[in-house]
Amino acid sequence: MSQNEAVTRPVARKDMTKWQWTWKEMKRNKTAYIMVMPFMLLFFVFTVFPVVFSIFLSFTEFNLLEWPKMVGFENYIRLFLDDEIFILACKNTLIFAAITGPVSYLLSFLIAWFINELPPKVRAVVTLIFYAPSISGGVYMVWSILFSSDSYGWVNGTLMKLGIIDAPILWFQDENYVMTLCCVVALWTSLGTAFLAFIAGLQTIDKSLFEAAAVDGIRNRWQELWYITLPTMRPQLMFGAVLAITQSFGFGGVVTALAGMPSVNYCAHTIMHHLDDYGGMRFEVGYSSTIAVVLFIIMVGSNIIIKKALSKVGQ
Repeated sequence: MSQNEAVTRPVARKDMTKWQWTWKEMKRNKTAYIMVMPFMLLFFVFTVFPVVFSIFLSFTEFNLLEWPKMVGFENYIRLFLDDEIFILACKNTLIFAAITGPVSYLLSFLIAWFINELPPKVRAVVTLIFYAPSISGGVYMVWSILFSSDSYGWVNGTLMKLGIIDAPILWFQDENYVMTLCCVVALWTSLGTAFLAFIAGLQTIDKSLFEAAAVDGIRNRWQELWYITLPTMRPQLMFGAVLAITQSFGFGGVVTALAGMPSVNYCAHTIMHHLDDYGGMRFEVGYSSTIAVVLFIIMVGSNIIIKKALSKVGQ
């Protein structure tokens, strides 16, 4: 090889450090980075920075009026050892997440799988019917009317007419019913963005894969689902899992709309309620940041577990 050829020969990746190669690739794709820059800027300003700042505030005593005062791990010690309501809120949140998270996730996928088999025009109408409750603000009003605490409530009126009960039941003021009803309403409104993502993912699967699978020995729809549909839809499945986790851990709005805040005897009090209480009402921003950090860690941990579980689908 001549000296000129040696000079002009492109530098291989193995001849560069990781940072040198990264910088070279960024310069080569600078147009793409410029186009994505506005989103990344907004993402860092309104997502990354608040998370990092809340972690810092969790080690301080801050009331929005005075300068933050460093207190170390005092907020965390108070949270786990001296805050009984927080422990109850964690229990309620985990129960709700364990019930509504997996059920809403499976429900969204199974209904999307069923709808995908319908003709296109019928599919559009049925999709709208299932999706509407998740975007309708009147859902809570409907359930409030159904389970109204007086004899004019439809459920109370029907049960009294049938002779099952003698007096109206205070559905959303009775701790025996609040959590169950809130879980049902949450599931009713759970067919949202993840549901649409599943439908879109099912429609993008290459039909030739099913023909090739039939030649290879797959004989029923369940085998097609496990070996073709689920592996092909991994991006949509992961996206839906993230949304399901976020929704299941942040369901405070459902309880507040139906049972108020706080719910009777804190029977449906959640981490989100506890966060709103200290951050939005008491203005103990340092302590509320501690609650937010704990919730963030729980959600990140759940996402990691779900990601590992989905990575084994179809293997």
